Amino acid sequence: MQIRKATPLDAEGIARVHVESWKSTYINIVPEDFLKNLSYEKRVEYWYSAIPDGEVYVAKNEEGEVIGFASGGKERSRKYPKYNGELYAIYILQEYQGKGVGKLLIKPIVKELKRQGISSMLVLVLEDNPSRKFYEKLGAKKIDSIIVEIGGVQLNELVYVWEDIDLLAYE
Repeated sequence: MQIRKATPLDAEGIARVHVESWKSTYINIVPEDFLKNLSYEKRVEYWYSAIPDGEVYVAKNEEGEVIGFASGGKERSRKYPKYNGELYAIYILQEYQGKGVGKLLIKPIVKELKRQGISSMLVLVLEDNPSRKFYEKLGAKKIDSIIVEIGGVQLNELVYVWEDIDLLAYE
Protein backbone atom coordinates (compact mmCIF):
# COMPACT_ATOMS: atom_id res chain seq x y z
CA MET A 1 0.00 0.00 0.00
CA GLN A 2 1.33 3.40 -0.96
CA ILE A 3 -0.08 6.75 0.23
CA ARG A 4 1.19 9.85 -1.53
CA LYS A 5 0.21 13.30 -2.74
CA ALA A 6 -1.79 13.06 -5.96
CA THR A 7 -0.59 14.39 -9.30
CA PRO A 8 -2.73 15.16 -12.36
CA LEU A 9 -1.69 11.73 -13.68
CA ASP A 10 -3.84 10.23 -10.89
CA ALA A 11 -7.02 11.99 -12.09
CA GLU A 12 -8.36 8.96 -13.96
CA GLY A 13 -7.82 6.61 -11.01
CA ILE A 14 -9.35 9.09 -8.58
CA ALA A 15 -12.36 9.58 -10.88
CA ARG A 16 -12.86 5.81 -11.09
CA VAL A 17 -12.78 5.49 -7.28
CA HIS A 18 -15.06 8.52 -6.90
CA VAL A 19 -17.76 7.22 -9.27
CA GLU A 20 -17.56 3.58 -8.16
CA SER A 21 -17.67 4.59 -4.49
CA TRP A 22 -20.73 6.76 -5.00
CA LYS A 23 -22.48 3.91 -6.81
CA SER A 24 -21.70 1.37 -4.07
CA THR A 25 -22.03 3.62 -1.01
CA TYR A 26 -25.07 5.67 -1.94
CA ILE A 27 -27.27 2.96 -3.47
CA ASN A 28 -30.71 3.21 -1.83
CA ILE A 29 -29.71 6.62 -0.39
CA VAL A 30 -29.34 8.81 -3.48
CA PRO A 31 -31.81 8.51 -6.40
CA GLU A 32 -30.91 5.67 -8.78
CA ASP A 33 -31.08 7.95 -11.84
CA PHE A 34 -28.54 10.29 -10.28
CA LEU A 35 -26.12 7.42 -9.66
CA LYS A 36 -26.64 6.00 -13.18
CA ASN A 37 -25.81 9.38 -14.68
CA LEU A 38 -22.56 9.98 -12.80
CA SER A 39 -20.01 10.85 -15.43
CA TYR A 40 -16.59 9.31 -15.21
CA GLU A 41 -15.37 11.79 -17.84
CA LYS A 42 -16.60 14.82 -15.87
CA ARG A 43 -14.96 13.49 -12.71
CA VAL A 44 -11.65 13.07 -14.60
CA GLU A 45 -11.89 16.68 -15.79
CA TYR A 46 -12.73 17.89 -12.30
CA TRP A 47 -9.88 16.04 -10.59
CA TYR A 48 -7.38 16.88 -13.31
CA SER A 49 -7.96 20.58 -12.59
CA ALA A 50 -8.46 20.26 -8.81
CA ILE A 51 -5.35 18.24 -7.97
CA PRO A 52 -2.73 20.95 -8.60
CA ASP A 53 -4.59 23.47 -6.41
CA GLY A 54 -5.50 21.25 -3.49
CA GLU A 55 -4.45 18.78 -0.88
CA VAL A 56 -5.35 15.50 -2.53
CA TYR A 57 -3.78 12.19 -1.55
CA VAL A 58 -4.11 8.75 -3.12
CA ALA A 59 -3.84 5.22 -1.83
CA LYS A 60 -2.44 2.75 -4.36
CA ASN A 61 -2.39 -1.01 -4.16
CA GLU A 62 0.59 -3.24 -4.96
CA GLU A 63 -0.28 -3.08 -8.68
CA GLY A 64 -0.11 0.72 -8.62
CA GLU A 65 -3.87 1.23 -9.03
CA VAL A 66 -5.63 4.03 -7.15
CA ILE A 67 -7.90 2.34 -4.61
CA GLY A 68 -8.78 5.39 -2.53
CA PHE A 69 -8.27 9.11 -2.14
CA ALA A 70 -8.80 11.93 0.31
CA SER A 71 -8.83 15.69 -0.01
CA GLY A 72 -9.02 18.44 2.54
CA GLY A 73 -8.11 21.98 3.44
CA LYS A 74 -9.62 25.05 5.04
CA GLU A 75 -13.26 24.84 6.09
CA ARG A 76 -15.35 26.08 3.15
CA SER A 77 -18.80 27.04 4.48
CA ARG A 78 -17.69 29.54 7.15
CA LYS A 79 -20.71 28.39 9.17
CA TYR A 80 -18.56 26.79 11.85
CA PRO A 81 -15.96 29.36 12.93
CA LYS A 82 -14.57 27.10 15.69
CA TYR A 83 -13.46 24.55 13.09
CA ASN A 84 -10.93 25.79 10.56
CA GLY A 85 -10.11 22.58 8.70
CA GLU A 86 -12.27 20.29 6.61
CA LEU A 87 -11.98 16.79 5.26
CA TYR A 88 -13.62 17.46 1.89
CA ALA A 89 -13.75 13.91 0.59
CA ILE A 90 -12.52 10.44 1.36
CA TYR A 91 -13.49 7.53 -0.85
CA ILE A 92 -12.16 4.01 -0.92
CA LEU A 93 -13.17 1.19 -3.25
CA GLN A 94 -15.57 -1.11 -1.44
CA GLU A 95 -13.25 -4.13 -1.46
CA TYR A 96 -10.54 -2.12 0.36
CA GLN A 97 -12.79 -0.63 3.04
CA GLY A 98 -12.29 -1.69 6.63
CA LYS A 99 -8.58 -2.39 6.10
CA GLY A 100 -7.08 0.80 7.54
CA VAL A 101 -6.78 2.71 4.25
CA GLY A 102 -9.03 5.52 5.49
CA LYS A 103 -6.87 6.15 8.56
CA LEU A 104 -3.77 6.24 6.37
CA LEU A 105 -5.41 8.73 3.98
CA ILE A 106 -6.48 11.10 6.75
CA LYS A 107 -2.95 11.43 8.18
CA PRO A 108 -1.44 13.59 5.39
CA ILE A 109 -4.53 15.83 5.42
CA VAL A 110 -4.08 16.33 9.18
CA LYS A 111 -0.34 16.92 8.75
CA GLU A 112 -0.97 19.62 6.13
CA LEU A 113 -3.67 21.31 8.21
CA LYS A 114 -1.34 21.37 11.20
CA ARG A 115 1.40 22.85 9.00
CA GLN A 116 -1.07 25.66 8.21
CA GLY A 117 -1.71 26.22 11.92
CA ILE A 118 -5.12 24.54 11.87
CA SER A 119 -5.94 22.33 14.85
CA SER A 120 -9.59 21.34 14.30
CA MET A 121 -11.48 19.77 11.42
CA LEU A 122 -14.98 18.93 10.29
CA VAL A 123 -16.45 16.54 7.77
CA LEU A 124 -19.92 16.38 6.21
CA VAL A 125 -21.50 12.95 5.74
CA LEU A 126 -24.93 11.86 4.62
CA GLU A 127 -26.90 10.58 7.60
CA ASP A 128 -27.74 7.28 5.89
CA ASN A 129 -24.15 6.66 4.81
CA PRO A 130 -22.95 3.63 6.79
CA SER A 131 -19.38 4.97 6.54
CA ARG A 132 -20.23 7.65 9.08
CA LYS A 133 -19.33 5.05 11.71
CA PHE A 134 -15.73 5.39 10.47
CA TYR A 135 -15.65 9.02 11.63
CA GLU A 136 -17.26 8.14 14.94
CA LYS A 137 -14.62 5.45 15.57
CA LEU A 138 -11.96 8.09 14.94
CA GLY A 139 -13.47 10.27 17.66
CA ALA A 140 -15.53 12.72 15.57
CA LYS A 141 -18.54 14.24 17.31
CA LYS A 142 -21.77 15.25 15.58
CA ILE A 143 -22.55 18.95 16.03
CA ASP A 144 -25.13 19.71 13.37
CA SER A 145 -27.48 18.36 10.73
CA ILE A 146 -28.24 20.19 7.50
CA ILE A 147 -30.42 19.50 4.48
CA VAL A 148 -28.77 18.98 1.09
CA GLU A 149 -30.32 18.23 -2.26
CA ILE A 150 -28.91 15.47 -4.41
CA GLY A 151 -30.66 14.34 -7.56
CA GLY A 152 -33.77 16.31 -6.67
CA VAL A 153 -34.15 14.67 -3.25
CA GLN A 154 -33.56 16.37 0.08
CA LEU A 155 -31.26 14.42 2.38
CA ASN A 156 -29.89 14.95 5.88
CA GLU A 157 -26.18 15.60 6.04
CA LEU A 158 -24.43 15.40 9.39
CA VAL A 159 -21.59 17.67 10.44
CA TYR A 160 -18.93 15.84 12.45
CA VAL A 161 -15.97 17.57 14.08
CA TRP A 162 -12.65 16.83 15.66
CA GLU A 163 -11.84 19.54 18.18
CA ASP A 164 -8.17 18.50 18.22
CA ILE A 165 -6.76 16.87 15.10
CA ASP A 166 -3.58 15.95 16.97
CA LEU A 167 -5.52 12.89 18.12
CA LEU A 168 -5.94 11.79 14.49
CA ALA A 169 -2.25 12.07 13.74
CA TYR A 170 -1.54 9.21 16.12
CA GLU A 171 -4.47 6.90 15.37
